[in-house]
Amino acid sequence: MSSHLTILGIETSCDETAAAVVRRSESGEGTILGEVVLSQLDEHSAYGGVVPEIAARAHVEALDSLISEALLRADLKLADVDAIAATSGPGLIGGLIVGLMTGKAIARATGKPLYAINHLEGHALTARLTDGLSFPYLMLLVSGGHTQLILVRGVDKYERWGTTIDDALGEAFDKTAKLLGLPYPGGPAVERAARNGNADRFPLPRPLVGEARLDFSFSGLKTAVRQAAQSIEPLTDQDVADICASFQKAVSRTLEDRIGRGLERFKKEFADVGSPALVVAGGVAANLVLRQTLEKLCARRGFRFVAPPHALCTDNAAMIAWAALERMATGLEADPLSVAPRSRWPLDADAAALLGSGKRGAKA
Repeated sequence: MSSHLTILGIETSCDETAAAVVRRSESGEGTILGEVVLSQLDEHSAYGGVVPEIAARAHVEALDSLISEALLRADLKLADVDAIAATSGPGLIGGLIVGLMTGKAIARATGKPLYAINHLEGHALTARLTDGLSFPYLMLLVSGGHTQLILVRGVDKYERWGTTIDDALGEAFDKTAKLLGLPYPGGPAVERAARNGNADRFPLPRPLVGEARLDFSFSGLKTAVRQAAQSIEPLTDQDVADICASFQKAVSRTLEDRIGRGLERFKKEFADVGSPALVVAGGVAANLVLRQTLEKLCARRGFRFVAPPHALCTDNAAMIAWAALERMATGLEADPLSVAPRSRWPLDADAAALLGSGKRGAKA
């Protein structure tokens, strides 16, 4: 094995088209040599959500040039990389086909091995790229399509401790924003409105708080928001701000309870881990109120709080390349060119098949 490994990564699972070149040293340190992410936000904002057909066409139009740009920024050619990595699932099947087929074509043309990567594994391992985190650790994945608490034992070794039994948290933010007439994407819009709101005006429910299991539920909270809004229509700007602040507070308290119980379980099962850590990933992880709640919770419980930079929390190709590098360094085999994309692909194959374990068409 050479002193380092370099991989070209491709990500097209939802509405970001991304390519990146990442290198892993023999000692395990990672470096992003070149990275490009093209957002499709403008294409989808008019529809209040991601339109799969539009997303797939946009990937087709942009991907080749983005790969060229990532290589240019890395000052490398395809011949210089050791392998190709592409997201193979979960996600929107049209987008996955575009990225995976492109990865296959490059692998075939160059004779390089192909790694078909689980998008969720990319999120799970990013903290090792950014913070050099050691196994095991807990990861909270909160996004438009997933809300999961996952034990990360090692590369290809994941245990799902909790998942949403209905809506993902990001979906709840988006639908709350749409209900209140706020723009897409809903998460940032709700957070902005909440800054001027009274978080105590509406006593919204805290789903599953107090229950021993570590699952999440946001459908009832979303319904309560709709009922609160309907009870005071027509809404003023202050009403909207108060509802958003109350919603955000309810989510914050819910996560505090759910994750707190997860931290307790981790300490019991891994008492020998000297510096336990909670990793937070996914687009919703950018919410400052939720982030501060989890930071304070970790400080009280003796956990290290790790949140990769925002650009690496949302969809990106660097995490896909890094996941492949981790698999390669661990000795896991590359995938055959016959590998197929999977719209559903839970990290924990042994976990019960619940909605949150790999929702069809979900943005991770």
